[in-house]
Amino acid sequence: MKKKFNFFKEAISTAKTSGTIIPSSRFLAEKMLKHVDFNNSDLIVELGPGNGAITKHILNKIQPKTKLVCFEINEAFYQELLKIDHPQCVVLKASAENIREEIKQLGYDKADAIISSLPLSIIPNEVAQNILEESYQTLKNKAPFTQFQYSLNYYKKLKEIFKKKNVSLNFEPLNIPPAFIYNCTKN
Repeated sequence: MKKKFNFFKEAISTAKTSGTIIPSSRFLAEKMLKHVDFNNSDLIVELGPGNGAITKHILNKIQPKTKLVCFEINEAFYQELLKIDHPQCVVLKASAENIREEIKQLGYDKADAIISSLPLSIIPNEVAQNILEESYQTLKNKAPFTQFQYSLNYYKKLKEIFKKKNVSLNFEPLNIPPAFIYNCTKN
């Protein structure tokens, strides 16, 4: 209960950047990870993991050879993520605008999947555009990019970046608030 209260307190104090006041549900986490090939992934990237609600689901599914790299700029959430004691998890206090540069420093060229909980609708347009383009460039061919939002305002933008036929939409009502899930594939 204390962790949920701490998340709520931090989310309220940073509402302009966190984009939510309650951690993601396990139902949302499961739908977010549906398209990830955990058996054949060397690198999975998570953008905006918050307190690690989806991170923990990823870590429960990854194979021993897989590395999970989390990008979190909020100091309180970053500190909370550092408490996740898992040898395959790397937590960076870095902007998602620098994905390629950061993973290159860790010895990787491309990601097998990107899972994003970034609140794109409240991030400045230019920054959000840079993050999406950087994500696209970071992915291997045929790799998934999964993003959730509480609205449909990024559906068109994702179709532009990932090409119309490579973007599908899903919905998770068992989350507070209910969430739209954009499933994109680099082709």
